[in-house]
Amino acid sequence: MKRYFFLGLLMALICTASLIACGDDDEMEKDMEKPVISDEGITALPSECQQYHRGEVIPFHYIMTDNQALGTYTINIHDNFDHHTRSTSATECPLDEKKEAVNPWVFNKDFDIPEGLTTYDAFQEIQIPTDKDTGDYHFVISLTDKSGWQQIRSVAIKILE
Repeated sequence: MKRYFFLGLLMALICTASLIACGDDDEMEKDMEKPVISDEGITALPSECQQYHRGEVIPFHYIMTDNQALGTYTINIHDNFDHHTRSTSATECPLDEKKEAVNPWVFNKDFDIPEGLTTYDAFQEIQIPTDKDTGDYHFVISLTDKSGWQQIRSVAIKILE
């Protein structure tokens, strides 16, 4: 009988120790904040309503931050010939007439951020093809932190001849 009592006591101690080890510290370490795409302290590019010519380079530059650890970011560029809404800015850009896409430019690329960073100065040069449709486009940046939180920033740009 004594043996069962001590075995039960030992099991209760093990359960209590494991509950203490998995307590509130894990909850405090959970990342509950979205990352931030910022233009603070820099000239962010592209900016709302900016115009580029076919064959030019779009210099992409934004600061990315997170409270714990950054993950990856994606740049997506697609046409806005039908005037759909994607902008995260309050600025209204003048739009061309609606039109059907013939040979629209579609760019979609993921970029890794070095492991363990909470601040990253992101810079890319994106070549605009010379054979794609001119007109209104959306330039969309999606930033994801290590915990899976995501922030999106979208600006309207225009591609000219």
